[in-house]
Amino acid sequence: MTDTLIPNGIKDSGGDSSYFRKGCNPFAQTGRSKLQNKRASLNQQIIKQMRLRAGAENLLKATSNNKVKEMVLLELSYVNSNLQLLMGQLEGLNSSVDVYQSAQETANIPLIALGLKETKEVDFSTPFKDFILEHYSEDGRSFEDEIADLMDLRQACRTPSRNENGVELLAKYYSHLPLIESRFFSPTRQTGIFFTWYDSFTGVPLCQQNLSLEKASILFNMAALYSQIGTRSDRQTTVGLEEAISSFQKAAGILNHLKETFTHTPSYDMSPAMLSMLIRLMLAQAQECLFEKTALPGIRNQFDSLMKMAQEAAKVSEIYDQVHQSMIQTPIKDNVPLFWSTMSQVKTNHYRSMAHYFVASALLDHELGPNDDEDQQEKILSQVYDELPEGRSPLDILKNKDERERIGKAHIRQAIFSHEEALRVYALCHHLNKMDILQDILKASHQRSLNKYSEVKNEEEFTDYMEAPDIISKTEHKAEMEVPVTTKVKVIDFFQRLGPLAFFSAKQRWTAPRTVRLCLGSQDRDLGFTLKGESPVQVVSLDSLCPAAADGLKEGDYIIAVGDSDCKWMGVSDVMRLLKDVNEEGIDIKVVSIMDSNPPMPTKSATFCGNLPKTYSMICLAHNDEDKNPKSRKVTKKPSFINWGLKNKMKSASTLSLPTVDRSGALPWNKPCPTFPSSSSYNDSALY
Repeated sequence: MTDTLIPNGIKDSGGDSSYFRKGCNPFAQTGRSKLQNKRASLNQQIIKQMRLRAGAENLLKATSNNKVKEMVLLELSYVNSNLQLLMGQLEGLNSSVDVYQSAQETANIPLIALGLKETKEVDFSTPFKDFILEHYSEDGRSFEDEIADLMDLRQACRTPSRNENGVELLAKYYSHLPLIESRFFSPTRQTGIFFTWYDSFTGVPLCQQNLSLEKASILFNMAALYSQIGTRSDRQTTVGLEEAISSFQKAAGILNHLKETFTHTPSYDMSPAMLSMLIRLMLAQAQECLFEKTALPGIRNQFDSLMKMAQEAAKVSEIYDQVHQSMIQTPIKDNVPLFWSTMSQVKTNHYRSMAHYFVASALLDHELGPNDDEDQQEKILSQVYDELPEGRSPLDILKNKDERERIGKAHIRQAIFSHEEALRVYALCHHLNKMDILQDILKASHQRSLNKYSEVKNEEEFTDYMEAPDIISKTEHKAEMEVPVTTKVKVIDFFQRLGPLAFFSAKQRWTAPRTVRLCLGSQDRDLGFTLKGESPVQVVSLDSLCPAAADGLKEGDYIIAVGDSDCKWMGVSDVMRLLKDVNEEGIDIKVVSIMDSNPPMPTKSATFCGNLPKTYSMICLAHNDEDKNPKSRKVTKKPSFINWGLKNKMKSASTLSLPTVDRSGALPWNKPCPTFPSSSSYNDSALY
C-alpha cells in the first residue's frame, strides 16, 4: 500500500515546509483507503436508517389508527433489522486487521489496529468572516487565504498518511485548535459551526458546536494512526520491532492523555471505560513485541534462558487476559468487535502454553550436572513458582530426576491443553477463520508440544493427573505509556494579523477603531501623552488639554495603526519611530478601547448525538478586573516628547472548563445506552 504526499502549492504558514503535507489520496485504491471509504458509506447508511426509524416512531405516537400502527410496527422491525446488519458490517470492518499488517509479515501473529474516526467537512468561511467583521472590525474578505489554508489543513487530516508525516499533520492541526478557539469561539455567542464526528465502533454521529469534540477526535485519530504504524512495522527485524513497540506505547500515551483531558466526551468510543480498554490493548501489543524482540535472535537451549522466556511469555499472557476481561465487561462487550475479544483470548492461551512449554523443556532436557551452578538454578526455579507442588523445595526438584520428569510432564500437558483451547476459541470466530497465518502458528505450536510429550511419555507408567504449578510472570522490559512530543507542535497562528492573541481574542470585547489626529504642541512639540506596554502599546498620562484628547483620544486606549502602518505587534520603540517625524500637519492614528461592560453569562452549548442522551458543555470565562479601563486622572504636563513607559503588567486569562453533564434532567444517565436507542433521544435536525 502506498501513502502519498501531494503538494498543493500553498505556502504553509503553520510550519517550515513550503507546502501543506497532504494526506493520502482519497481516490487511491489501497486497502486502507477502501476500508475507510466503506466506513464512511456505512456511516451514511446508518444515519438514513435512524431517520427512518425516528419518523416511524413519531408516527406511531401520533396515530390512533390500528391498521396504520401495524404497518408502522412492521416498518420499524425492518429498519431495526437493517441497523443490526449495518452494525455487523461495521464490526467486520473493525475486524479487518489484515490490511494494516506489514507486507513482509510471514511468521507473526497479527496485531489489532484502530480505525480512524470519520468526520464531515466543515466550512469556516462565512462564520469566520462575519466574526472578524463584527468582533474585530476588520474586513473578513482579507482573510480568505488564511481561512482556506485552515480548511485545507483540516481536509488533509481526514486522510493522513500512515507514517510520521501523517502524525505530524494531525498534531499540527491539533496545535492550531486552541488558537482558533481563542480567536473565534466566544463564550457569549455561538458561531453556528457544527463539528460532526462518527463513533468508530457504532457509526453513530455526534455533533457539537464547541471544539472539545474536535480536539478529542483528533487525539483519537493520532492514537489510531500510531496503532496502524505499529501493525505495519516489519516484526522480522529488530528495527521494525522497535518501531512497533514505540508506536504502540505512543498510542497508549495519547489515549491516556485523551482520557485524562476530555473526561466527559459524549462519544462512546472515547468514554473512560472504552479508553481504558484500548490503553490496555495497546500496551499488551507493545509487550508482545518486546517478547518477540527478545526471542528474535534465538532462544538458547539452556536452563536459565528457557526459564527467563517462560516468565516473559507468562507476562504477555497475563496482560492479554486483563485485556480480554475488560472487553467482556458491560457495556464494552456490546460494541467491541467479537474478533477483538476472541483474538485476546487466543493470545492469552497461546502465550500461556508457550510459558509451560519452556518450563517443561528446562526441566526435562537439562538435568543438574556436576558442572552446573546448583545455587543459581535453585534461585531461578524458586522465582518461577509462587508455590511449589506438595511442599517440595527447589533443590529437591532439581536433584530428583523422577520429580523433574513428573513436574515437566505436567507442564507439557498444560501446554497441550492451552494450545487446544486456543484452537477451539479460534474456530468459534468466523473472522479469525480467514486468517490462515494465525491458524498455522497455533497448529505448529500445538504439534511441537505434542512431539515433546511423545518423547517423554512412557506407556508402562500409570497416568499422572498432577496439575502444573502456576508460573510467575516477570519481564525485564515492561511496556510503558509514552506521550510523543509531536502532540505539542509549534505552529504560527493563521490569523496573527488580527493582533496579539492575549489582547485580540474572542473573549475580549473592543470598541470599533477610532481615528485620532495627532498634532504637535505649539511650544514644546509635545503630543500630550506617553506610551507603555509591549504590543499593542497603550496610551497613559494623557493631558486632557492636548489636541489629541480634544480629538477623542482617551486614557488607556491602544494604538493599532499609525498612518498606514499596522502596529498591533509593535512595541513602544517601534511606535516611537513612527511618531517622531510628525510634522505640523500631524498624522492620523487608529485606537481601540476595551469595553468596560459585564457580558452575560455563558450560554450552554447543546451536544446532539444519534445514540446518546443530550449532554451540555459550558465554556467558563475567568474575568480579570485589571483589564478594565483605568479611570482618567489628572496628570502634570511633561516636557518630554514621548517617554518610555513601564511594561504592561496587565494580564488577561481565559479558563476553558471541560464539558460537563447536566444531571438535573430526567434522562436515565445511570442506565447503559443501547447501541441503537429509540429516536426519542435523536434529533435529526441537530445533525445538520
